[in-house]
Amino acid sequence: MNSAMHSPGTLIVAMLVLAAGTYGFRFAGPLLRSRLTFPPRAARLMETSAIVLLAALVATTALTEGHGAAGIARPFGVAVAGVLAWRKVPFLVVVLAAAVATAGLRLVGVE
Repeated sequence: MNSAMHSPGTLIVAMLVLAAGTYGFRFAGPLLRSRLTFPPRAARLMETSAIVLLAALVATTALTEGHGAAGIARPFGVAVAGVLAWRKVPFLVVVLAAAVATAGLRLVGVE
């Protein structure tokens, strides 16, 4: 393998390029927002796809650990958090209740 590919200079340049690209995308959003319009159906589809993506992320994080199932305690804690968030309970209470529910089950031996 070529050692020049792993030099500190190459790493710094790669980080700077990625940082510039990230900030470019962040600044492009507000600048292009007024210039680009989407049909209403496309806007609804993008909103829905964002929700579906977030739900999939929550599901995989809550239900799996490594290559297997996460057990019962973690999904139960996530369910507690979901119900409390749906009921519009303050965020800190949601997080604490989910942690207490998960820890309580694990304390009694339920993984």
